[in-house]
Amino acid sequence: MNVFKLKDIIIEKLDSKRNDFDFKFNRKDEALRVERKDNKKGVDIELAKAVQKAKNNENFIDEIIYYIDETLSRMADDPVNLDQAMIYPVVRATSFHKETKEGNAFITDDHTNETRIYYAIDLKNSYRLIDEALASSFDMSHEDIRVLAFNNLENLKIDYKKQTVQENDFYFVNHNDGYDASRILNEKFLNEMYDICEGEMMVGLPHQDVLIIADVKNQVGYDIMAQMMMQYFAEGLTPITSLSFSYMDKKLQPVFILGKQKNSKRGK
Repeated sequence: MNVFKLKDIIIEKLDSKRNDFDFKFNRKDEALRVERKDNKKGVDIELAKAVQKAKNNENFIDEIIYYIDETLSRMADDPVNLDQAMIYPVVRATSFHKETKEGNAFITDDHTNETRIYYAIDLKNSYRLIDEALASSFDMSHEDIRVLAFNNLENLKIDYKKQTVQENDFYFVNHNDGYDASRILNEKFLNEMYDICEGEMMVGLPHQDVLIIADVKNQVGYDIMAQMMMQYFAEGLTPITSLSFSYMDKKLQPVFILGKQKNSKRGK
């Protein structure tokens, strides 16, 4: 498969779901722009990168279609009814854009050197990031939004699957509700996991739809975590960071774990 074939597949599949979009193909940059006909808001897909991901994941094309479809839907200019919506915090890389294409700044808070907190209105199958103009229309302050979002986050259930590899325990949070990475902001949950860990607690949010917590007890554990983070980061539709975080004293510290030495277990 090449970028031209992938472009045709995307347009064909998307055309079977909706007819309110236009597309532009930039041959030089190998990029596909898909946008709504009514307001010209849209999304850009880097086809060269997408081709590589599609080769490693047979479901990736369907994920792209879902992503484009939901993005176009939430870019509609329909008014948002706050009484029928929920607000949650979402985590993005610090390189993520800070304002809309119209120049409205998003409501954000600092998180780590690698990540930033945004706020989103949940629209069931998608969500919309809150900018200053939208917040003003709701007559809500930054603090109002922050408090409401974190209260809602605490009510999200957290289930995980555990996998043990060479004495190291890995816990995967993957609800596919758009807020898996957001659960890193649930301090109560992080502290509960910290109490479980016997070695060093590492936390990873390679992309939006997964949160990884590792109880690293030996050098092999660090190597596995590093490889895992790179793989998940490369495969995610909304990548965040390939770095892991060490969690201690209720603080997240981004670290390079390749070649890190582990001499002893943390005392309980």
